Amino acid sequence: MQLVVARIGRAHGIKGEVTVEVRTDEPELRLGPGAVLATEPASTGPLTIEAGRVHSGRLLLRFEGVRDRTAAEALRNTLLISEVDPEELPEDPEEFYDHQLMDLDVVLADGTEIGRITEITHLPSQDLFIVERPDGTEVMIPFVEEIVSEIDLEEQRAVITPPPGLIDESEAVVASSRDEEPAETAEGGKDD
Repeated sequence: MQLVVARIGRAHGIKGEVTVEVRTDEPELRLGPGAVLATEPASTGPLTIEAGRVHSGRLLLRFEGVRDRTAAEALRNTLLISEVDPEELPEDPEEFYDHQLMDLDVVLADGTEIGRITEITHLPSQDLFIVERPDGTEVMIPFVEEIVSEIDLEEQRAVITPPPGLIDESEAVVASSRDEEPAETAEGGKDD
């Protein structure tokens, strides 16, 4: 099975290094020297990682055959894809691969059905489950511990405890400081 593990960013320096947006919790395993990665678009690869290092909090990679800034810049926005055994599990029991989470039923703690995970979106701050509800609408569920309380792969379900308004907008609490401000008078001043 193929797993997107990174997206190539801009060139760094003049010797063929590129910045990388990591999309795996195991970069040392998937993006280490010697790793051969398929690419999207496929015509760009496969790419073999020659070296990697962290610079100012960003992962930089250099690929075999990419020796200058022009060649590195040509790789920009290329997705790096690793071949993964579908039976392989992450080392941390609290981590999951996207393919393990796809199509899980999403339920509340009391068993109320919310829908089914149809997509996982990876944002810089957190991941989101895109959940298709039985009526065909979609709801986005942040994949954070405070909301997703349990992932049960055997039962094929994700148990959530959503805050008010996440699932049902009518339950949302809207806080506004405007209601607390004194009303303005016709002269443009405030009532005392």
